[in-house]
Amino acid sequence: MFYCILCYNLESELEAWTREKEAAVLAQRELVTHKLATEGRLGPVGRLMPTTTAMTVRANRQPLVLDGPFAETKEQLLGFYLVDCRSLEDALEVARRLVGDTGALEIRPLATFYPGIGLQ
Repeated sequence: MFYCILCYNLESELEAWTREKEAAVLAQRELVTHKLATEGRLGPVGRLMPTTTAMTVRANRQPLVLDGPFAETKEQLLGFYLVDCRSLEDALEVARRLVGDTGALEIRPLATFYPGIGLQ
């Protein structure tokens, strides 16, 4: 089963990182993702652009489109990993290896709707 590992942090904190700090964080995560890719367990990984580029469509009588990521959270969703895991415990272990010294990782199982397209 694929699990989506969602990466949350404060954008302001990441914006304050030096290039060296960002390179160190990405290098640590690359060790984990390289191993997952070698094992054939890594799906798409994405880093989202800043929230200033986001739009939101909120349910209403007529769909309401708003500027920004208004999801009622203090930390922003910054990106995701899609990882093939045997169990929730396996997904939690991957997240433990990915997490840095700030922010949070949310783990959710992924339901796929179109067999034969994309992930199996």
